[in-house]
Order: sequence, then C-alpha cells, then structure tokens
Amino acid sequence: MKFLDQAKIYIRSGDGGDGCVSFRREKYIEFGGPNGGDGGRGGDVIAEAAEGLNTLIDYRYSQHFKGKRGVHGMGSNRTGAGGKSVILKVPTGTQILSEDQGFVIADLVTPGQRVVLAKGGDGGRGNARFKSSTNQAPRRADPGFPGEEHWLWLRLKLIADAGLVGLPNAGKSTFLASVSRARPKIAEYPFTTIHPHLGVVHFDTNEFVLADIPGLIEGASEGKGIGDRFLGHIERCGVLLHLVDGTLDDVTDAYRTIRSELDAYGHGLEDKFEIVALTKIDALDKDEIAKKYRALKKITGAKIMPVSAVSHSGVDEILRAIIARIDVVREEAGERETKAFAP
Repeated sequence: MKFLDQAKIYIRSGDGGDGCVSFRREKYIEFGGPNGGDGGRGGDVIAEAAEGLNTLIDYRYSQHFKGKRGVHGMGSNRTGAGGKSVILKVPTGTQILSEDQGFVIADLVTPGQRVVLAKGGDGGRGNARFKSSTNQAPRRADPGFPGEEHWLWLRLKLIADAGLVGLPNAGKSTFLASVSRARPKIAEYPFTTIHPHLGVVHFDTNEFVLADIPGLIEGASEGKGIGDRFLGHIERCGVLLHLVDGTLDDVTDAYRTIRSELDAYGHGLEDKFEIVALTKIDALDKDEIAKKYRALKKITGAKIMPVSAVSHSGVDEILRAIIARIDVVREEAGERETKAFAP
C-alpha cells in the first residue's frame, strides 16, 4: 500500500427535501384541510478516525463526496425520509484543514472520533405548517434548504510516542528494525527511507510507538532533498532520538545541521526533549568513540549514548531513557486532562 499523507477533497452535504402542498379530500369529511408534510433533511458529510489505517491513499483517486438529498414531503402529513450521510474513514491522527490550509477544522486523534464537516440542509415545511384561523387553506410550502460545500485538505500526522531524526544513513531504519518488528528498507545509500515508518517497541513490561522519518539534509526547510514535509509526523512525539553517524569525520556538524532544520521548521519540535545517540560504534575503535563522544557532549551539554543497532550494544540503555521520558509525558498529559474536567 502506498503512503500518502496529504489529500485535497471536495465535499457537499445533501439538500433538504421540499415541503408538500396537499389537501385532505375524503367523501364524508367536509372540511379536510391541508395535510402536506415536511421535506426530509439532507445527509451530512462526516469524518471518522478509524483504526487500522495509516495512509490517505483512498483519497488520491476519489476526491468528491456528496451526501444524499432529503426526500420531499408527501400528503397525509408524511415527512420525507432524511438523506443518507457520507462517512469518510481517515487514519487516526488526521487533521482537517480549510482550503487555504490556514485553519485547522478538526484534529482526529482518538479512534472512533467523529466530526461533521458539512451539515445537511433542513427540509422545507409543508403547507400543513401554515394553517391558521385566518388561513385555513394555505397553498404555500417551503423548498428544502441547500447543503454546504467545501474544498478541504486532509493531512495525516502519525501518532507516535518517540521519533527518530538524523541525517540520511545515520542508522534510523536499522535502529527501528532492531527494536521492533517493522521492516523498513535498509541500504548503504542515502534516502532509502522515502516515507515514514512506525514500529511498536516492546521492552521489559513497557510498550511504545517509534516513528522513523526520511533523513534531513542541510536546506531541508527550503525543500532540498525530500524536504521537511515529513517532520509533521513527529510533532506529536514526546521525545526525539537524534542519531548521529559515528563514522562521519565531523559529528558536530551533523548534529548542528539537524538542529538548525528542526529550529527552522518550528511547530514545537525545537523545544522537544532530545536524546542524542552516537551510532555505528561497532565500526569504530575505543579512541574514536571517546573523541567523538566528547565532541558531541561539548556542543550539546547532554549525556551522549553510544549505540550499535547491529550488535545491539547500548540499545537497552536508550530504550530505558526513552521510556522514562514517555512516562513523564504521559503523566503530564493525564494531569492536564484531570484539570480540564475538574469542577
């Protein structure tokens, strides 16, 4: 299945059915009176977050969605049936934006969460609604109200607890494959990862979701390489694991390149908690590891974690550090939720 994280769609809700002009005519009833029913309500267009989906590819080839029109009212005070609504199944984590992408209409982050994107038009009133003491034979009925129509953007932001960042060939896909059952493409050339991957990590009694995105290069925020379009998939992460290729001559330059791109992108990524790891230590001797460790620590001021996903050296320590941070983030989220619903 192809990965698609953006799609533009057109939606239109159903028009309401027209009201009916009708009079009761029966042989032995002298004054029958009006009995025209109301029109039915038009169908809505609804978006629903569904489990088991991780791409918007369904909206690549089918882009127009319309609710059904309500049935017209009928005699004998019969109200027309409501039009059938259209439900758009989207992956959990999908944002729905206005046509100019300047306004977020909805953010579907919980499976089963629904939002009405276009409300169906109300049905028109039948002539029975207009009967009064001074107008006992009204010949008026209202037409149904029109539905709403919009062009919208769907934008998927994968929901993960932790995200991997780094230059191309920093070892992100190898790390993901070593700690989860995800099987991203791994090769010795840049940009083997061309779309995000998710993996579920089980460690001790803990479980979390880890996201791997295509590598960044200098100028990614300006569209170079694959650009920074996939950074949105780690906006929801509680912690970033920054992998620096230990086989590079200048590891500090590699670190600064990624940090500058995260800062240029913004959206909160520049402030996220970061764990820095020096990768591919199985290809280095002890002196090289120590030298590059000190260089990274000097510019980051943080603890550097040497790791080799191939030999699994240092992997457990990194997973423990990630889980410790995720626990803090979840606890803070729980406290905010408690305060939000507090009386």
